[in-house]
Amino acid sequence: MKSDLQFQFLADVPGHTLRIKREFAGPRDLIWDCYTKQELLEKWFAPKPLKTKTASMEFREGGHWHYAMYDDEGTEYWGWTDYIAIDPQERYTTRDAFSDATGAPNTDLPVADWVITFEEAGDRTIVRTVIDYGSPEGLQTVIDMGMEEGLGATYVTLDDLIEILKG
Repeated sequence: MKSDLQFQFLADVPGHTLRIKREFAGPRDLIWDCYTKQELLEKWFAPKPLKTKTASMEFREGGHWHYAMYDDEGTEYWGWTDYIAIDPQERYTTRDAFSDATGAPNTDLPVADWVITFEEAGDRTIVRTVIDYGSPEGLQTVIDMGMEEGLGATYVTLDDLIEILKG
């Protein structure tokens, strides 16, 4: 990560929420596209050495994204995101769950409600994410799985993609 880009990861376990703030060195329309277009999500949405592939995606209210993070040995970690509300280039809300390759939810792992907002800040964009895991235990599960480290590493990959896309 560029040392001058803000990254805050605040866990409120009793309140079962994560509050994440991340600054990106690019305009809001570009960052929005990186978060909402399949061909761009697949280039950054996994901590290295994992990669991402999409089974299906419809970025629209009532749509979904069914995807997997996978490694070179073929191990897959599937997820399902339902898109609830979309205000283009401002914010969107989702319900996110771990799943299997068919899209069936993994009921042993928590479901989370996400609110993601995009704010212009000069030549940068601030993305704020609030994630509610529904219970302290659900939040603690993802913390123990390495959410902060994984997300931080994923954002570094996004930083690299933004630099390429800006030319």
